[in-house]
Amino acid sequence: MGRTLQNTMINLGLQNACDEAVYQLGLDMEELEEIEEDAGLGNGGLGRLAACFLDSMATLGLAAYGYGIRYEYGIFNQKIRDGWQVWMEMCGPHCPLAQLEPHIHLLPLRMGAALGMSQVVLALPYDTPVPGYMNNTVNTMRLWSARAPNDFNLRDFNVGDYIQAVLDRNLAENISRVLYPNDNFFEGKELRLKQEYFVVAATLQDIIRRFKASKFGSTDSVRTVFDSFPDQVAIQLNDTHPAMAIPELMRIFVDIEKLPWDKAWDITKRTFAYTNHTVLPEALERWPVDLVEKLLPRHLQIIYEINQRHLDHIASLFPNDVDRLRRMSLIEEGNTKRINMAHLCIVGSHAVNGVAKIHSEIVKTQVFEDFAELEPEKFQNKTNGITPRRWLLLCNPGLAELIAEKIGEDYVRDLSQLTKLHKFVDDDLFIREVAKVKQENKVKFALYLEKEYKVKINPSSMFDVHVKRIHEYKRQLMNCLHIITMYNRIRRDPAKLFVPRTVIIGGKAAPGYHMAKMIIKLINAVAQVVNNDPVVGSKLKVIFLENYRVSLAEKVIPATDLSEQISTAGTEASGTGNMKFMLNGALTIGTMDGANVEMAEEAGEENLFIFGMRVEDVTELDRKGYNAQLYYDRLPELKQAVDQIKSGFFSPNDPNLFNDVVNMLFHHDRFKVFADYEAYVKCQEKVSELYLNSKAWTKMVIRNIAAAGKFSSDRTIKEYARDIWHVEPSDLKIPPPNEPRDAGQDKTPNGTAA
Repeated sequence: MGRTLQNTMINLGLQNACDEAVYQLGLDMEELEEIEEDAGLGNGGLGRLAACFLDSMATLGLAAYGYGIRYEYGIFNQKIRDGWQVWMEMCGPHCPLAQLEPHIHLLPLRMGAALGMSQVVLALPYDTPVPGYMNNTVNTMRLWSARAPNDFNLRDFNVGDYIQAVLDRNLAENISRVLYPNDNFFEGKELRLKQEYFVVAATLQDIIRRFKASKFGSTDSVRTVFDSFPDQVAIQLNDTHPAMAIPELMRIFVDIEKLPWDKAWDITKRTFAYTNHTVLPEALERWPVDLVEKLLPRHLQIIYEINQRHLDHIASLFPNDVDRLRRMSLIEEGNTKRINMAHLCIVGSHAVNGVAKIHSEIVKTQVFEDFAELEPEKFQNKTNGITPRRWLLLCNPGLAELIAEKIGEDYVRDLSQLTKLHKFVDDDLFIREVAKVKQENKVKFALYLEKEYKVKINPSSMFDVHVKRIHEYKRQLMNCLHIITMYNRIRRDPAKLFVPRTVIIGGKAAPGYHMAKMIIKLINAVAQVVNNDPVVGSKLKVIFLENYRVSLAEKVIPATDLSEQISTAGTEASGTGNMKFMLNGALTIGTMDGANVEMAEEAGEENLFIFGMRVEDVTELDRKGYNAQLYYDRLPELKQAVDQIKSGFFSPNDPNLFNDVVNMLFHHDRFKVFADYEAYVKCQEKVSELYLNSKAWTKMVIRNIAAAGKFSSDRTIKEYARDIWHVEPSDLKIPPPNEPRDAGQDKTPNGTAA
């Protein structure tokens, strides 16, 4: 979620008044804002997307709740020591300024075997207000904290094991202790499954309590009380992490509310919808049956029943097709029987969507091909978006104001109005003003870097920025090879014209991800050599940004000239950083992957620096067999760069330090860095050439900003509301609290999206 204070002031229309009031007290608002810690309750794009969605849902007046876990320790704070990632502290406890005191009512969850005993865990709700933009609407993010009840393990206490009874309280309270720090990687740990069930069980109790308290849930007949449930409640599963909600809702309907199975299943399917966020096989959740049986035996029975009925249906449509039954089963047979959670989500939902056009196609035609063949109408696309409040107004007020001067202020709520900027592409004054705002942002960021990192950088150099989680598929290594190539070119001919660059790379590596941590070390080792070579001087600087997080993104993105979006085609489901850079006046160098494809579609491919293999090329290369050696032998500059890494040029104290990295690049690089290296370096030459022509560069920037309107999360949420949740954004004008409501306005929009 990042920081709360400034975002709240902006959405309430109070920023100028607060700035002025604080100034009158002899204080500086910006200094105060810097004191607030980020709420780091997620890992990367998935969690940040949810945060943007909350902002848009409130701004559109949807009666929506965001549910999650109130981790005591969120994503770790990253420190770089001697070029290595270390994490000496955690982001936590999570206490944003605006968090409300916990509700008095605690929800008892009978997690049973989930704690290795038949014990109750209490879920304590902490609410954070989510203000809409200038519409007098405040929604709620409700985060659950796990608590042991006061009589926890009292029986043990009564038989005399007092100490153990007190210590065992931790079994319950550990559930919300810490965020698992993996991004795009499944770690099948018992505590993680407890967390997933905890958030789901608490949330469903809350939703059902609210439904029963409404006029829709207060019918005389027990048999019909839930008939209108799917019309009043929509639950969107943000990836498979809350997939246990499907068997849990079935358990509530069948075991507690005594509904017949078929009716319960019909209501459940119409309530849930599932968003897929990744196609990487190592990221897909596959829980071992043994573990689920140990923790949640009743849920396993329900999953088996769902699977049996599902497979009976498939068998009736495709008799004797045993292989199809195997492929489509919720249970994967093998050494370890596993539950395929994505299959559970697809079968238990009425809608399934990917998060960019190309990703949704891959979902339909490759990953879940059998399911899409069975129910093609179930599969949709909902291209991701970002909130223009945080990602323009808040982080780039200079640019936001400049745009408002040209096209008015309405664009903040309707980002499609940015197309009006097209008519200013040739306006010399506007071109100069856009370039000036960018330069001011760069100078400000350069001062920040000098203060924080003690490095002096040239603000007129091109700021080439690659910030995101460190992962092989995101190919920070390819960027690193390009840095080495630029370094070698400067060394080879120091007198030759070189367009100065500051390459900025940032991101966290999961602590258990060895290769990602080696990539961080390599980038820092290369930076050490490049930044201290007198021949290079100020032509090339390399900076690894420590502890990349939302509040740091708000500083670096507005200062960026070139945005790096260079994942192997077919691996990045969408990306959202790409959209933030586009909106803030950076140009993109990228592959035809994720939302880059639609960015190129909106702005015109000629206004992005697109390079490298397309999805079809990657598929073809896989078919033929990828041979890294061929590229190494054919490309002298690639060979030189790899040889330098291999020989210890960047690690003189330990020449073998990067053996694992080199070995991976040659023998098991699933993401084919060498295959795109040549196209990438050539494309980077075109980038440098354009950067020399400031006016042509800025005109391309303006064309990009003018084409960024599609990538507002407001547009994304309107599509979810229309196509999946079947709710209408509210056009009610809600008066401020100090004005009386009109008689006709005392109602909320139909339906609740959770």
